[in-house]
Amino acid sequence: MTDQRQDTDILIVDDNPANLDLLGGMLRERGYKVRAAPSGKLALQAARARPPDLILLDINMPEMSGYEACEHLKADPALKDIPVLFISALSETLDKVKAFRVGGVDYVTKPFQFEEVEARVRTHLMLQRQKRELAASLARLQELERLRDNLVHMVVHDMRSPLMSIRGFLEILQMDLQATLSADDAEMFQVAVDASVKLTDMVSAVLDVSRIEAGQMPIKPKACELNDVVGEALRGLGGITHQRHVVWEPPPAPVPTYCDAEVTGRIVANLVVNAVKFTPKDGTITITAAAAGGRVRVTVADTGPGIPPEYREKIFDKFGQVETRLTSTKYSTGLGLAFCKLAAEAQGGRIGVDSEVGQGSAFWFELPCEG
Repeated sequence: MTDQRQDTDILIVDDNPANLDLLGGMLRERGYKVRAAPSGKLALQAARARPPDLILLDINMPEMSGYEACEHLKADPALKDIPVLFISALSETLDKVKAFRVGGVDYVTKPFQFEEVEARVRTHLMLQRQKRELAASLARLQELERLRDNLVHMVVHDMRSPLMSIRGFLEILQMDLQATLSADDAEMFQVAVDASVKLTDMVSAVLDVSRIEAGQMPIKPKACELNDVVGEALRGLGGITHQRHVVWEPPPAPVPTYCDAEVTGRIVANLVVNAVKFTPKDGTITITAAAAGGRVRVTVADTGPGIPPEYREKIFDKFGQVETRLTSTKYSTGLGLAFCKLAAEAQGGRIGVDSEVGQGSAFWFELPCEG
């Protein structure tokens, strides 16, 4: 504890020299490093020249009160995190409330007992030290996360070219050999083609999410007709829409919106693909669109198992797959829904889901009607 005290810098602020000598002497005897300032103005200068670990601040001082000095400290980004303990003869509840309101962390009433002052000083120095340690740990974790993301991005980027080659050659071979393959061989070939398509889509999703997070995916919003955007997205899905009963119910009147048509189409496509995964073969997926209040909402509703309330935010996280204990149903997501969330927000929109367990889910996103 002695070493920690010797490394601790405390600034005492009081216009009464006797109080400075008394309190400063007591703290020095306990091994603390102490500086004294006879006014709020000089205290600010001293703190800016060398930020202390803790400030003991009197309230009733001429020219600048302790309240004002504390407000100046909290307004300075370099000083705002320094704990301020008020020491004052004022003892009314309103005085204490004001001390906390301007940013103080504690309050000691004069005449004080030194044991009480030291106990409060020791407590807040410990809390401050723990906050710094937590901040340092968070910074280290964030750096590790950044390094991990960079590594994943590099590996995935390098995987894309060989995967695209495998996918392309498999599709060519499938077309060349389809007349000579047995039914079993054709089925296995199709499984291989589907797996290559899935892998390349996963790689593309990882790269797209990384690009959006880094602000490197160009978003080019312009006036669009939403019916055309949704229709084009569904046509791009090809046979996927034939795996379930997919219904697009376009609104009777045109729905103008302001968006990046390509990116918005990919949001629609991802939501439909996600719905196909969790909708039974005899189920229905319904897509609707409507404008209200200066915003456009697109909804993709399915007749799948539904999502419990506690999972409805997590599924939009990267790799946010969750599973219920009772049914062992996995509510996916991988990166498809994470991309949708980032892409909607990058265009000034938002995304969400309304769901009831056993009654299906309705994923929706909103975009502005005008720029």
